[in-house]
Amino acid sequence: MNLAMRILQGHPLTHQEAYDIFIDDTMDTMDLVHEAYQLRKHYYGHKVKLNMILNAKSGICPEDCGYCGQSREMKEKQRYALIPENQITEGAKVAAEHEIGTYCIVMSGRGPSDKEVDHITKSVERIKSEHPQLKICACLGLTNEKQAAQLKAAGVDRYNHNLNTSENYHDEVVTTHSYQDRVDTIETMKAHNISPCSGVICGMGETNEDIVDMAFALRDIDADSIPVNFLHPIKGTKFGEMDDLTPMRCLRILALFRLINPTKEIRIAGGREVNLRSLQSIALMVANSIFVGDYLITGGQPNQLDYDMIKDMGYEIDYNHDVAQPVKTV
Repeated sequence: MNLAMRILQGHPLTHQEAYDIFIDDTMDTMDLVHEAYQLRKHYYGHKVKLNMILNAKSGICPEDCGYCGQSREMKEKQRYALIPENQITEGAKVAAEHEIGTYCIVMSGRGPSDKEVDHITKSVERIKSEHPQLKICACLGLTNEKQAAQLKAAGVDRYNHNLNTSENYHDEVVTTHSYQDRVDTIETMKAHNISPCSGVICGMGETNEDIVDMAFALRDIDADSIPVNFLHPIKGTKFGEMDDLTPMRCLRILALFRLINPTKEIRIAGGREVNLRSLQSIALMVANSIFVGDYLITGGQPNQLDYDMIKDMGYEIDYNHDVAQPVKTV
């Protein structure tokens, strides 16, 4: 195929080419993984970035996202207000002690109040003074210009706001905010020189066309970091009975995202343990970043398994590799 060589020579895939490749049953998934690996190796070598999530506020959300155990439809699930500053900073200490490069502070809800942003920024300022090497990613929902400026001034390095799905499928996933609301939040962060992190959740009933659209949409908004989540169905949610993914389909999706976004941090995110299962290590041939530990209200595998997997693959942990740099030519 020589897809990787073509892309490295400055000839990116068109939307139609990417779609044709993705749906072609005669094109072996492991061949696609090999092509994606050439790009991953070129830009990131054998480095793996580690990320850790802190669920700083859970539930208490007016949104109706069909995948989420914290939505307004799931009132019986874990609910608590924004945790104290010392708990946020203690989480950063744990991250720093476990070779984590990026510490992700996540809040449920449509978006933060000014008081909540004050609380987060004070915590970030303290973390930065104690652990200056630790990168901070905030995921607080829809924000405004004033809040973005405040987060930047406090030292927030990155802001996560996932597109989650394609523009075409968005209304099947959530009705309480628009697809454009999400894009606007990302653009606001970019305008304030905060690195944009935006990704997707696959396995919610979207089509192959939707998946290709997602990958190109993230290329269009120039997301620096792209978390690819695989639906971990939560009973009681709209998609709680979904079971559309296999390990090989997950690998194919990851390969597609790498081929379309060759220089970006591709992160295997929520649901990797239950969907990739025994193929998680192969997924690291495509992705160069993973979450370690638990997610928001679903558990991850024991940390040591991740460290062992990285070591067994001959990879090493990368703390501060934010921008893709050619490492080795194909």
